[in-house]
Amino acid sequence: MRAVDVIIKKRDREELTTEEIQFFIAGYTRGDIPDYQAAAWAMAVLLNGMTPRETTDLTLAMAHSGDVLDLSGVVKIALDKHSTGGVGDKTTLVVLPMVVAAGIPVGKMSGRGLGFSGGTLDKMESIPGYRTDLTTDAFLEQLRSVGIVLTGQSADLAPADGKLYALRDVTGTVPSIPLIASSIMSKKIAAGAQGIVLDVKVGNGAFMQTLDDARVLAELMVTIAERVGRRAIALLSDMNQPLGFAVGNALEVREAIDTLHDGGPADFREHCLMVAAHMLILGGAARNEAEGRALAARTLADGSAWAVFRRLVAAQGGDVAYVDDPSRLPAARLQEPLPAPSDGYLAALHARTVGEAAVVLGAGREKKGDPIDHAVGIVVHKKVGDPVATGEPVLTIHANDPARLAEARAMLAQAVQISAEPVPPLPHFYGVVGA
Repeated sequence: MRAVDVIIKKRDREELTTEEIQFFIAGYTRGDIPDYQAAAWAMAVLLNGMTPRETTDLTLAMAHSGDVLDLSGVVKIALDKHSTGGVGDKTTLVVLPMVVAAGIPVGKMSGRGLGFSGGTLDKMESIPGYRTDLTTDAFLEQLRSVGIVLTGQSADLAPADGKLYALRDVTGTVPSIPLIASSIMSKKIAAGAQGIVLDVKVGNGAFMQTLDDARVLAELMVTIAERVGRRAIALLSDMNQPLGFAVGNALEVREAIDTLHDGGPADFREHCLMVAAHMLILGGAARNEAEGRALAARTLADGSAWAVFRRLVAAQGGDVAYVDDPSRLPAARLQEPLPAPSDGYLAALHARTVGEAAVVLGAGREKKGDPIDHAVGIVVHKKVGDPVATGEPVLTIHANDPARLAEARAMLAQAVQISAEPVPPLPHFYGVVGA
């Protein structure tokens, strides 16, 4: 078998066999197949697609390119969640404690932010001392003894995915639905997940800009899960404006803490309850969405979710004094409001532009390895549909550098649109796949 023959077959729109996919991924992981051939193959997949069977085989080949965790000896059912990326999405920080407080242990390996989409690990590292580099053995021991883990992904899990993703990032082949689906699902399978809630974002602040594309991706990931004996539910959620009010690492941790104290922005709280409800359904703690939401809400009201969050921070070396008193978290030196230019209603707050402005401020990274300023970001005061008055702050910019503040201000002014006529609020969700 030769790599060039596999490339030609996919170039000519033919269906690859399981053996051909396994050969290609194993060869690329070992270094026997060079980057230029893998790039040609990825472009052929982008242009010609893959069947669900091919995509499932690709997922399994990448999952089994390294270690595959078996959590069955530690937890009754291994649950996980995944967001396809967005702006202001600090959902994991609230959902995991709710699910654990409801009686289901959860160990999650998360990623860092790249581009306009924020990363869960960057947010948690706003807390001094918090460790995101647990070994696999430490991961398993903490899951067994504490019941909750939130750390970075081990280099030994799905190494083929890490290598292929880095190549896709520089060859224009990121937006391939089969490659996106297999990338996400290979990491979940390798990490031992048996039940997965997929939060598929839709809109200008998401990789999937249209509902049709998001639904295709969601259905494909749920199909992959079914084919490999896992259970998955995908939620189609809005990302045309930031989720919640806070965008930026320490700012988002503060907002998550507010929510864990039974407060927080209404849209963010709603989002967390929906994701937690479906995790509780998959975990067998709730029979339906209404029951799951009620159970999740109770963990906020009685303080048990907050107690779990504190336990998580302490277990991974974080200083709980900073979460008990969030005013101690990193704070920006400069705070400048962006006023509404006219009376009316907020018609748009372009999520991607807000995320890109946060990167300009230093809250995100344009390329891997860039340093993060945990203090900076943006706090939104209005959501689409809200009335605004001339001069009233639509958002506040938190910055540590005047030049970066000026650049972000100019970007954010373009993100805000005011309408003289009333504007309906955006929906939180567009549907559920695999319920």
